[in-house]
Amino acid sequence: MLQSVHRKGYKAPDIRRVYIPKPGKQEKRPLGVPTVSDRALQRSTAEVLSAIYEQDFLACSFGGRPGRGAHHALATLNEVIAGRKVGWVLEADLKNFFGSLDHDWLLQFVQHRVGDPRLISLIRRWVKAGVLEEGVVTPSEMGTPQGGSISVLLSNVYLHYALDLWFERVAKPRLRGEAYLVRYIDDFVVCFQFREDALRFQDALCKRLGKFGLTLEPTKTKLVEFGRFAQHHASRHGRKRPEAIYFLGFTLYCTRNLKGNFKVGMRTEKSRLRRSLMSLCDQMRQIRHLPIQEQVDALNVTLRGHYAYYGVAGNIRALQRVHRVVVRYWRKMLRSRSWAGRHFTWAAFNRLIERVPLLRPQLRLPYRALQALVVL
Repeated sequence: MLQSVHRKGYKAPDIRRVYIPKPGKQEKRPLGVPTVSDRALQRSTAEVLSAIYEQDFLACSFGGRPGRGAHHALATLNEVIAGRKVGWVLEADLKNFFGSLDHDWLLQFVQHRVGDPRLISLIRRWVKAGVLEEGVVTPSEMGTPQGGSISVLLSNVYLHYALDLWFERVAKPRLRGEAYLVRYIDDFVVCFQFREDALRFQDALCKRLGKFGLTLEPTKTKLVEFGRFAQHHASRHGRKRPEAIYFLGFTLYCTRNLKGNFKVGMRTEKSRLRRSLMSLCDQMRQIRHLPIQEQVDALNVTLRGHYAYYGVAGNIRALQRVHRVVVRYWRKMLRSRSWAGRHFTWAAFNRLIERVPLLRPQLRLPYRALQALVVL
């Protein structure tokens, strides 16, 4: 395989397409599953390209980069809104992003930075690889399949040139006030000081994205008045509170701390919370006949992951709700295991969880730790 790569004769195997359900939706998400050897080659190539592009990627980009993640993006957005001159926020999402990447533009972007013809040939063969679905192979004319190790890196390269550099070097200098971009792969928000700037930018953004074959998802794109003066303006227009914004599974809302100063509140988005509870209940139904200790171990693994992601400052109530639901539903599942379940009282259940406790809610990222993650 390596010899064929050096000779530029490597033929990328067809990618098997599978569909996984989108939580809370009837439509399904297509995933491309490469072969094991091809996956290993993609990962090695991604590491090489990452070392090259990490010198070029801007600070506003967070997804799929080493040492950066969703919490860094949230912390940066929090710092921008709370500490800079921000009055309006444009939250945006790209429609069918991975399936809309233009191959010609993508290869031009890669060639702009990478001079090795073997890497260029390799990437071209990956994006042009056939898609195997129900025994039929169809050629790939556009897009890059989700699921491959190289896909996230290529998507970051695409948006680095199509969006990030354009925003910093072209759009931002032409605005009257301050503006900031925070992007996590294809989800991004842009913060503005003035509404006129936001409207002008939104029009220019649609034209810019259209040049590269991308479009905004209308149902997930909106301009919201948000910031330290939003509450006053909302009251003046007869609204109880300003609109919230949604980013990376969190609802961000305007509130105040104990000293009366403005701050950005964060809580788990309702749809994500409902999805997590449904997933936990389904897990408890599937494992209810396992030994008690194995059930507790499995549930604690899931709870630990949930608390690790959603355990940000101000979100303790949502975590406590998850814990309460798990406790009550687990008792219900244990009672359903035998005819004697009706004798499994709360007192007996409390004695059980004292011996094998479920992981209790904990904040992984208190406010000061969240501030320490900021990358500007």
